[in-house]
Amino acid sequence: MVIGGGQSGLAAGYHLRRQGLDFVILDADAAPGGAWQHMWDSLHLFSPAEHSSLPGRLMPAQAGETYPGAGHAVDYLADYEKRYELPVQRGIRVEAVRHDGDQFRVEADSGTWRARTVISSTGSWSRPFVPAVPGRGTFGGRQLHTVNYRSPADFTGQRVIVVGGGNSGAQIAADLALDGRADVTWATRRPPRFLPDDIDGRALFDVATARRRALDAGRSDPGGVASLGDVVAVPPVRAARDAGLLRAQPMFARLTADGVRWDDGSQSRADAVIWCTGFRPALSHLAPLNLRGPRGHIPTAGTRALGEPRLHLLGYGDWTGPASATLIGVGRPARDAARAIAQLL
Repeated sequence: MVIGGGQSGLAAGYHLRRQGLDFVILDADAAPGGAWQHMWDSLHLFSPAEHSSLPGRLMPAQAGETYPGAGHAVDYLADYEKRYELPVQRGIRVEAVRHDGDQFRVEADSGTWRARTVISSTGSWSRPFVPAVPGRGTFGGRQLHTVNYRSPADFTGQRVIVVGGGNSGAQIAADLALDGRADVTWATRRPPRFLPDDIDGRALFDVATARRRALDAGRSDPGGVASLGDVVAVPPVRAARDAGLLRAQPMFARLTADGVRWDDGSQSRADAVIWCTGFRPALSHLAPLNLRGPRGHIPTAGTRALGEPRLHLLGYGDWTGPASATLIGVGRPARDAARAIAQLL
């Protein structure tokens, strides 16, 4: 059984099918496309289409776009699922996975399944993280996370503070700043580190893969993607940065009833705060198995859970395979997981 029908779940399904195994993919969403269908309107991929593909089928180019939009990714995933006739059952939210003799009992909001092995590929989009900043409960304006942001039109005439020095923070701050209908302040814990302008998802995948190979070979850690920077300078980010519209302020000290107070004691009014502060792995359904280790992760060897060889985790980040949370990166660990399951069964 595969839990989660986004890009990781579909890649797993492709390779399970190639191994000749019977399986089902349970997905909480009502429509195909995974997290891509919930992204903000202007979002584009970091890589060209040919470098953003799942195993077996290249993503077609999007007319007029070097970097495809999120909607194009949704169309590609829907077509991929249909092309390979993957057995996805939608609108099913898995609540718990439990041991049941030599099987797993998979409990969902619409029934119970039993499976000999499980691949969990639920990602992190459903588990947004917001830090415990002082005053969060007293702020009278609107607070939302990356998952709730859609368009600058929703903030016309408002004073907006975007929090977070990663890609989503930079892209949403740039989206608002270039649109010009909102007064935007970008707040980060440390000065943002922009990657060189010629670095995109192709190079990042190569760097992540090289790091994993070095670690697996017992060599020193070359640093990986994090050593290059935090923000990919996609075209809108470059445009806002070069126009002087994307200047980060040090993180505020606390929220107040009508805005924020900075470290120097000064205050700024705000109508909305957008928390672009990342995500945590959505693993609550696996809690009954008692496998969690440090930082909430389940220790793995590749994709296989160390404490339960019948469980594989796919697409949660480098700890489940280099670049495994990306379209191009998930194929190899998905193949490895399917092969391991075929050998086990």
